[in-house]
Amino acid sequence: MPDASREHPYHIRNELKKHAERLGFEACGVARAVKLDREAQRLDEWLTSERHASMNWMTGHFEKRIDPRRLVPGARTVISVLHTYQHDDAVPPTDPSMGRISRYASGDDYHFVMKERLFALFECLRQDAGAVEGRAFVDSAPVMDKVWAQRSGLGWIGKHTNLISRDAGSWFFIGELIVDLELPPDDPATDYCGSCTRCLDACPTDAIFRPYSVDASKCISYTTIEHRGDDIPEDVRRGHGNWIFGCDICQEVCPWNKFSRKTREARYAPRPGMYSTSLEEWSELDLEEFRRRFRKNPVKRTKFEGFKRNVRYALENLLHQGGEETP
Repeated sequence: MPDASREHPYHIRNELKKHAERLGFEACGVARAVKLDREAQRLDEWLTSERHASMNWMTGHFEKRIDPRRLVPGARTVISVLHTYQHDDAVPPTDPSMGRISRYASGDDYHFVMKERLFALFECLRQDAGAVEGRAFVDSAPVMDKVWAQRSGLGWIGKHTNLISRDAGSWFFIGELIVDLELPPDDPATDYCGSCTRCLDACPTDAIFRPYSVDASKCISYTTIEHRGDDIPEDVRRGHGNWIFGCDICQEVCPWNKFSRKTREARYAPRPGMYSTSLEEWSELDLEEFRRRFRKNPVKRTKFEGFKRNVRYALENLLHQGGEETP
């Protein structure tokens, strides 16, 4: 007689989490696929106030962004996973003459790594539950990944707007499977930021203009990656310091990162030269070398012109810090 318990939704959810752990994910959680009414209001207010800067793509597909059933017809469940990228060698240099690159961008592009593992997790789910339809997402579609991770109990959205886990800090990527299979949801995570304001106090450009809200036009991650052109205000450029791609300051000061886990993924290890190249050396990089060094790496997103601009700003900041006049 077949074991009916193996087809029970709770059993399938438990097995799913075991598969996720075996595949290298730090955590896996489940939430019901429903419309995000409260989050929709907050998103609309943020967009209306133009805090998204030039990221006009965020204004598109609004209904899909707030309702996964519009993105995946028949969706009933959102499965979220965390994959840490923290590596022993992924610590940006403190020497101001060295270029700083965000830790998440020091190794191979997480989109490729995460998608590969998510597809494998999807196949495991199908083997356990039978015919399941859905899609895998890794920061490549209008999915509010941090919201779904919080709803599935993996962590809370901190005052710096990054997801924080009590067990794993915040040095991780988030991915989702949105599927038409109904599974029992996990309990949402509780916010443990409390009265702490370290991230707000440490932001050199005051991009976190109030707890849980970021003005992208002042955020170093935005200005060094997403922004195109050379029209970044001087006060924001000064705040860049020696960051030439992304920024980790708000996460570096977060006390919850004392619980961060080391990655088991070799492909997230820093590539040669990521943290040992001076700003002068980066300034001499040509297009061919840029393409070679950053092939299948997140830094390529800023494009060659944007990267050279960031390096130029960092060199200007270095001169300014030394008391010299900038050109």
